Amino acid sequence: MTDAQARRIIDDFERKNVHNEDEEFMFIEACEYLIDETHDPRLMMHLGGYYYELRNFDLALKYYEMASALHYDDADECLGYIWYYGRTGQKDYEKAFRHFKAAADRGNIVARYKIADMYKNGYYVEKDYDEYKRIIRELYPEITGATNVFAPLPEIYTRLAHIEAGEGNEYEACELYLYAKDFLAQRIRYNAFFGNLNIMKWLIQDLYKLMEPDRDNIDLYDLYYYLEKPVKISFKYMDRTYHVECMNEDGENVIRFEDKWFRSADDFFRKATIGSKLLTDIYRRLSDFEIE
Repeated sequence: MTDAQARRIIDDFERKNVHNEDEEFMFIEACEYLIDETHDPRLMMHLGGYYYELRNFDLALKYYEMASALHYDDADECLGYIWYYGRTGQKDYEKAFRHFKAAADRGNIVARYKIADMYKNGYYVEKDYDEYKRIIRELYPEITGATNVFAPLPEIYTRLAHIEAGEGNEYEACELYLYAKDFLAQRIRYNAFFGNLNIMKWLIQDLYKLMEPDRDNIDLYDLYYYLEKPVKISFKYMDRTYHVECMNEDGENVIRFEDKWFRSADDFFRKATIGSKLLTDIYRRLSDFEIE
């Protein structure tokens, strides 16, 4: 394998959202080859991120630590996440705070809001909700106006929305949630990572605690709300009508979309496709949602 061949394999892999085993194998081989040849921390982070999305957190940790040893900024953010959530089996809030603090000191916005979370929850530091609110409010003007879909606008807006709702400002909270919803939906088109889908699910749950959903203006992500109980919904794509149904089987809700079954709404959003396209990829082209 040459450098050019390896980069071509990686580029081809990135252009697709659904891969077979051979493509995944070649992608890993290409990344490992270039890491050995170039010692580029960006490739270490890329491969670590791939394993993180697969929930293979031990290998994600390996490549993030390799990048951190080369003082790559984003590596501390990712290592903070691994230790904060105990992705490899054990939480370590001291390590999480240390990595987040290192990244935050270099201006990393994600690390800054995760430090805020640690003050909110009292993880490693003393619980201080006022400090949590101060950090989130400080970050809001810094992220407002972001156009890169991978900017942490939804993460900060949803935190601020929760703060506003807690202070009785429900209208302002709903506005923040709705803006974050649209922004996050665009991100998910490019990366249906389970973390992004979880943020969307929690956003929808919190939004519809504050306002009634509009049954005449449903979009794909509102199904996080509707698929929590038995229901049948139709929608259109390319002039064809599709049906998704939540039903109770043996005391548990399961979801059927066309001829495929999903064990939960989470499973549906991760895997449901029309042809080779994930629904999350084509969400803007899905229309005429109707509760039957």
